[in-house]
Amino acid sequence: MGEPVVQEQLPLRVSLRDEATLENYHGEHNRQGLARVRQILAAPEPAVTVLCGGSGAGKSHLLNALCLAAEAQGDSALCLSLSEAQHLPAEALLGLEQFRLVCLDDLQALPADPAWEEALFHLHNRVLDAGGQLWIGAPAPPATMHWQLPDLASRLKAAAVIQLRSPEDDDLLHLLQARAASRGLELAEEVGRYVLRRAPRDTGSLLELLAQLDDASLRNQRRLTIPFVKTVMAW
Repeated sequence: MGEPVVQEQLPLRVSLRDEATLENYHGEHNRQGLARVRQILAAPEPAVTVLCGGSGAGKSHLLNALCLAAEAQGDSALCLSLSEAQHLPAEALLGLEQFRLVCLDDLQALPADPAWEEALFHLHNRVLDAGGQLWIGAPAPPATMHWQLPDLASRLKAAAVIQLRSPEDDDLLHLLQARAASRGLELAEEVGRYVLRRAPRDTGSLLELLAQLDDASLRNQRRLTIPFVKTVMAW
């Protein structure tokens, strides 16, 4: 007689994809910065804004959230990381002014090439001439960075700068707990702090880790406990 077939219980939760929104950007210490972001986004006039901050401050989160918010309002938007530009010609920036909102992340990764600086300079001007908004993510204000093209340097130095602080442990814990709750997961404080002691500190890595734990929890029908997290992550 064969082994009885055991039907696996279907999980009650579904795995959800995290989306960066203005509403789920966490960090009490960046509340004023977020308010300024919303204010500029809602303004009808053209604008150039630089989001500055260290790793984990949420620059990429906000840039992606801005695109989602603009699209929700019926505007066209594009988010591009300049770290992807290393193997592209400077002409890759041509035509981007067709978008109402253009978000460029990782300004520090702009290739050290006069052609790229000139391309960014002209994109800056075309976006403003078209009545759009240009948002840039950078680890430091453009005024502190070295530029070969004086015209680009002067344009970027004139941009509005919003300084974002890197999150404290409590901010990251609240972020993880809120995202876990949105997935139907309960993340106890001691489990969250255990994760923070061992995981990378940037928001993107933490949310990827949470997605991995969510999948494991669904497959195994297990709650998130320290022993379970330790096993899943091989810590």
